[in-house]
Amino acid sequence: MAELHVELVAADRKVWSGEATIVLARTKSGDIGIQAGHTPVLGVMESDPVTIRQADGTTVVAAVHGGFLSFADNKLSILAEVAELADEIDIERAERALAESTGETAAAAQRRAEVRLAAATKR
Repeated sequence: MAELHVELVAADRKVWSGEATIVLARTKSGDIGIQAGHTPVLGVMESDPVTIRQADGTTVVAAVHGGFLSFADNKLSILAEVAELADEIDIERAERALAESTGETAAAAQRRAEVRLAAATKR
């Protein structure tokens, strides 16, 4: 199966880079799956887990909060405001953050905690 090159970058660091067979993400326009040969696309990211499937069958999952994705010439760039690999997420800390996020003013913090837990449980 053909592969595409993926770069997942947060505002403060390069999170992951490599080859993949498909990347699944959520944009403001809805869920999207990108494989090699996909038409060029530019999307605004929603806070949600991103799943990267590699040719060897392994899967990389990251919690991504905001940003953009861009695909052209078999290169996918995900430029996130905040991103962390599922293996980096402290589940207990994320559960505490979710429990502590109450009220409308904490809706964004609650969504970040939910995404972190979703990504961590997909690993």
